[in-house]
Amino acid sequence: MTKKAATGTEKSQGAEKTQRGEKTEKAAPTKKSAAPAGKSAPAKKSAPVKKAAAAKQPAAAKKSASAKKAAPVKKQAPAKKPVVAPKKAAAAVEGVAPAKTVAAQPPRGESRTALVRRARRIDRELAEVYPYAHPELDFENPFQLVVATVLSAQTTDLRVNQTTPALFAKYPTPEDLAAANPEEVEEILRPTGFFRAKTKSVIGLSKVLAEDFGGEVPGRLEDLVKLPGVGRKTAFVVLGNAFGRPGITVDTHFQRLVRRWRWTEATDPDKIEAAVGALFPKSDWTDLSHHVIWHGRRICHARKPACGACPVAPLCPAYGEGETDPEKAEKLLKYEKGGFPGQRLNPPRSYLEAGGKPAPPLGAG
Repeated sequence: MTKKAATGTEKSQGAEKTQRGEKTEKAAPTKKSAAPAGKSAPAKKSAPVKKAAAAKQPAAAKKSASAKKAAPVKKQAPAKKPVVAPKKAAAAVEGVAPAKTVAAQPPRGESRTALVRRARRIDRELAEVYPYAHPELDFENPFQLVVATVLSAQTTDLRVNQTTPALFAKYPTPEDLAAANPEEVEEILRPTGFFRAKTKSVIGLSKVLAEDFGGEVPGRLEDLVKLPGVGRKTAFVVLGNAFGRPGITVDTHFQRLVRRWRWTEATDPDKIEAAVGALFPKSDWTDLSHHVIWHGRRICHARKPACGACPVAPLCPAYGEGETDPEKAEKLLKYEKGGFPGQRLNPPRSYLEAGGKPAPPLGAG
């Protein structure tokens, strides 16, 4: 190879190197030009920044997701409040009884001690509302009371009180009624309903009293239930109100209310008597019967209880079954609570002094 050729080759190689160097030098500024944008080589750190930003985005997403999940929890909080009666229902109790939380559902898991306390508190409340509570049958002696109680089956005490004056005026003693003409007695008892069966019962019990008990009503339960037409309910009415011996009268009102109050789930009268009697001292039984029966006739009615006017609404598991609006509930009240006459023609003085009105005689009004 000649020197010229070598020199040409070297030049060509140099030119190629020069071109490569220029490309390299030109490429370098490209890298350096990125430096000012990132200020002191942040180009390398830009990747971690992006990663950090990406890391923050999932965290924010998680927070937003958790926030969305937390939102329903706040909305669900009010859903737990239906355990308490609505404001309208609670307002119904105001003005009648102290403002208290009213349970809209029956008490669950109530202990025996709690049940006894609640039951006795209800009785105390009713005693304050009905301090004049008494048997709503007119009577002057045990004989009149036992006859009137037998006649009260399937009718009101008011109707019985309007009927018995004529009966006792004509047949004042067991001996007189035992010797009566059944047809004449039936005619007197016709307004009470089932008058033939009732005539048979009152004449029959009068004969037993005249023949077996010397014309006197016995003061023992085992003797009273032997009389025709007399069961435990009638016997306890007579024992408690004519002889002052404690007894629980389980009539339809009593059965309805003690079940609403969850004092017992029993339906048989004898079992109800035993269950309720175990909640109270024996000395309270007679007055308890009056309080419960009076409340059942005046406020806690069978078809439409006046819940909005009930003094024991805060203690009642069945609150809300009836009318809860105070004004509407007040219109449902009966007898003296509603401003109307009571059921007795000759009520006790305490009842009259409390504002009670005597019932009209049969045929009046």
